[in-house]
Amino acid sequence: MPSDEAVVQTAAEAAEGYVFSRVKQSSVRDLDVTVTFEDGVLTVDVYLNAPDAGVDEDELADEAARVGQEAVDDLFAEE
Repeated sequence: MPSDEAVVQTAAEAAEGYVFSRVKQSSVRDLDVTVTFEDGVLTVDVYLNAPDAGVDEDELADEAARVGQEAVDDLFAEE
């Protein structure tokens, strides 16, 4: 079973990587990825401020959170 730290790191890296795969880093004014894993419950919250990126920021943030959760699912599947 992966450690709590590995779970949090995996989710955060996947969510951030997804955002930057869709928009240029220079167009992002603020990105906050908050991941918690307590009592077996994973929460991934993503806030994105990229008004000049030409994307729906809320939609991209939601997708990034989903990608973070899926990465953790994959991590557990590997165990």
